[in-house]
Amino acid sequence: MGLLELFIIAVGLSMDALAVAICKGACMRQGNWKDSLLIALFFGAFQALMPLAGWALGSSFHQYISAYDHFIAFFLLGLIGLKLIRDAARGDEDDLVCKPLQLSELFLLAIATSIDAMAAGIAFAVLDLNIWLAILLIGIITFALSFLGTTVGCRFGTKYQAKAQWVGGSVLILMGLKILIEHMSA
Repeated sequence: MGLLELFIIAVGLSMDALAVAICKGACMRQGNWKDSLLIALFFGAFQALMPLAGWALGSSFHQYISAYDHFIAFFLLGLIGLKLIRDAARGDEDDLVCKPLQLSELFLLAIATSIDAMAAGIAFAVLDLNIWLAILLIGIITFALSFLGTTVGCRFGTKYQAKAQWVGGSVLILMGLKILIEHMSA
């Protein structure tokens, strides 16, 4: 897997965090850089650590599943993508509840938005890629997009939340399909 493909997957995985950051940003007052940085830090760190955990788990089973690795990668990335699209279709921006940012809530949101990244980490193990580069890219991209998301949320509310999830889901499904097609034609 090339750097461009890894970058695209990292962007796709960060869409959940971006959507939540937009929502949290809609509840923040303009120019609240401390909360924006805190949200971005939590989301970026968890989004980077969860694929590492998934990769460790997947690596321990790699020898048993190497014949099916492309199907597993397609299935996991497709499932994550479908989940993002389903969440976007069900989303209701009018139900926004604003409350002050709390570390306990931020911790739970960071875990919730990065569960998909753990599944992607399992797919990374069967794809035999550089996990350190992958988690670095995922962490940095999620940090940047989460910070941007809080800014967009402050300015525009939750208008772009569902669109971010649609794009992210579609990208992950297409990347899974690309992996499947490449391995089937090889």
